[in-house]
Amino acid sequence: MSPPKISRQYLLPAGRKDGYGNLTIVEVEVPKLKVTEVLVKVHAASLQYRDLSRANEFYGGLKGREVIPGSDMAGEVISVGEDVTEWKVGDRVCANFCPTHLYGDATDTTLEGALGGVVPGVLTEYRSFPSQSLVRIPAHFSYQQAATLPCAALTAYNALHGRKQIKAGDTVLILGTGGVSIWALQFAVTSGATVIVTSSSDEKLKIAQRLGAKHLINYRNIPDWEEEVLKLTNGVGVDHVVEVGGQGTLYKSIKSARIGGSVAVIGILSQSDFPKDIFHVVIYRAIELRGILIGSVALFRDMVRLIEANPEKTTPVIDKVFTFEDGVAAYAHLESQKHVGKIVIQVSKD
Repeated sequence: MSPPKISRQYLLPAGRKDGYGNLTIVEVEVPKLKVTEVLVKVHAASLQYRDLSRANEFYGGLKGREVIPGSDMAGEVISVGEDVTEWKVGDRVCANFCPTHLYGDATDTTLEGALGGVVPGVLTEYRSFPSQSLVRIPAHFSYQQAATLPCAALTAYNALHGRKQIKAGDTVLILGTGGVSIWALQFAVTSGATVIVTSSSDEKLKIAQRLGAKHLINYRNIPDWEEEVLKLTNGVGVDHVVEVGGQGTLYKSIKSARIGGSVAVIGILSQSDFPKDIFHVVIYRAIELRGILIGSVALFRDMVRLIEANPEKTTPVIDKVFTFEDGVAAYAHLESQKHVGKIVIQVSKD
């Protein structure tokens, strides 16, 4: 099979006025492959909140600029550069969110190279990647399932298996039932932890329960949910919090943690002023606040090993799959926040 010459891809034009409503499919030439690159047929991509932020231009740094969106993909190697030895045609792969973030902490340089921002994204039928940025997908996963891994799953894995690793017997509080939260729930259950999940929807909480959550809190019915968390932990608090709400929930998350507990700060979904005593609580309860920036290629590979060792407990939750032509509808569904788990776009026909 000779490499394709043309690829269809999504484009967010510069100066867009209608956010994701301006998503347009265009045809572009597939660039010539460099000697250290791999050409991948993108089978599936998943959306994350950052994609919506980029489209609606309330994610800093790219206002007024043209963007090829998307950062989370799974696909098939169809050609390799002459210096590439670790991949072959037919291999099934994901690309890391930051292609040059190979191990350890991120740097300003690796973050500048994140897909779907200044660097073109993955909502395209064919794309080349540096060979070292790719990770083999779990053998039992479909492309649609694997497309949920690069950001949502790896962020959740980093939150619980990064610097302060979860262990059996820990108690974990997880906010919400979006992509990161559902993966965090599954990783926590796999590790033998007791999981508390919050949501505004009883139906979403039922899904969390089926996935192994022991305690469920509907925060519409229990607005002081941090007090409920303390009751459930006999006044001690939880060992880990996966915090996806942002300013509007961070204080409650901190108050839910035990002395010496950790709060993995991930989301920016809600806005609020911080209470004046927030720093007092952080200091005198020795709370560890850690911002999570996805993860490295090495961490991605560690995560795949965990998934393959626990297939019955780590099945991706996909809310809905859209065709490539229905990209605008996929973004609208993401914006509605009615989903549980991930929203996937089928990019290429298998």
